Amino acid sequence: KHPSRADRQNCWKVRDAYFECLNNANIIDPSKPEAANVCQDLRSLYEKGCMKSWVDYFNKRRVLEVEQKELLERMRAQ
Repeated sequence: KHPSRADRQNCWKVRDAYFECLNNANIIDPSKPEAANVCQDLRSLYEKGCMKSWVDYFNKRRVLEVEQKELLERMRAQ
């Protein structure tokens, strides 16, 4: 079953709220142990509101985007 437009919008909404909470806690990688006890309610909503494959993808993309941004900043500083 494919997610409906409303399902997708809800997923993005709860993902954004969870990632904002992680940002406020200075946590980049949601899979790291230190993320387990942070933003638990939002994490639960995120994992329930999005398909597992989407959660995995969004989490990996989040880490990759931060790494790319840091690399670009280092390159510009040289």
